[in-house]
Order: sequence, then structure tokens, then C-alpha cells
Amino acid sequence: MQRVTRIVQDLKDFSHVDESERMWANLEQGLESTLNVVWNEIKYKAEVIREYAGIPEIECLPSQINQVFMNLLVNAGQAIEEQGHITLRTGQDEDNVWVEVADDGQGIQPEHLERIFEPFFTTKPVGKGTGLGLSLSYGIVRKHGGHIEVESPAGKGTCFRVVLPKRFQHE
Repeated sequence: MQRVTRIVQDLKDFSHVDESERMWANLEQGLESTLNVVWNEIKYKAEVIREYAGIPEIECLPSQINQVFMNLLVNAGQAIEEQGHITLRTGQDEDNVWVEVADDGQGIQPEHLERIFEPFFTTKPVGKGTGLGLSLSYGIVRKHGGHIEVESPAGKGTCFRVVLPKRFQHE
């Protein structure tokens, strides 16, 4: 029963259904809530390693940022063929906070790296992906005044870093 209660609370935290305005949010808590929501997608494939730095709250649209986290977590789980690790890291500098989702899966082919944020681009088999997750994530992060960095050395996994300003930036 406690697990069900936690999942329901995490779904509420994840969705922020009634939220349409910016609010102060703890991204590490958002990452945890999102992880609990997608846990069934990754629990048999990946050990999750947390390297949180205790970053400050930022002003954002938390449900949208959680959507970005969900896309990155699901993709990380799908990139791992059998067993692997997903590492969640956070950090900050003077102006920004960042959240990394890294996996030790197959990585992204160099010729695909420049296209991964294009709408409808996918390397997944037909019926397995829409090619919209990273495109939507890119738009959400840009709308928040941030950017997404990606590193994917061949055969050594992929690391996505979402960089967001500590103070909300208007486009």
C-alpha cells in the first residue's frame, strides 16, 4: 500500500496538472519523481546511480522539465540492451544548474548525432519510437532559456546534459 501511495504522489508531483505558471522547483526531486514514474521501463535493465550535488531550486515549469527527464530516462533505458547503468548527476556554476542522464548503452552513431533533435527522427524500429521525445525536450529546454548538450563516444554510451539558468530567462 505504501508503494501505491508513493506512486500516486509521484504522479501528482510529475504532472503538476493544475500548473501553467512558472514556479520554484527542486530539479533533483523532480528527477526522483520522474524516475519513480518510469521505473518499470528500466528496473530490470539498469542500476541507477545518483550523483546529486544539492543544486538550488530554479524558477521553471516543473511538469515540462519533468517531461524532459522522462524522455531522457526512457531513452537511456532503451539504449541498454541487456544490463547496464544509468547515472544521474547534477551540478551548478555561477549562472546555471545542470542535470545529466548518462547510460552505458551502445551510444549514438556519429552520423545520427546532428539529427537527434529533429522532429520525427528516430533510429528505433518502426512502431518503437515517434522521434518526438528529444525534439520536444529540446524545445522545452530552449523555452526555459537553456540548452542540451550530448556526448556519445562510439560504443561507450551517451550522456545528455540539460543546462538551465538559475534565473528564468525570457526568449
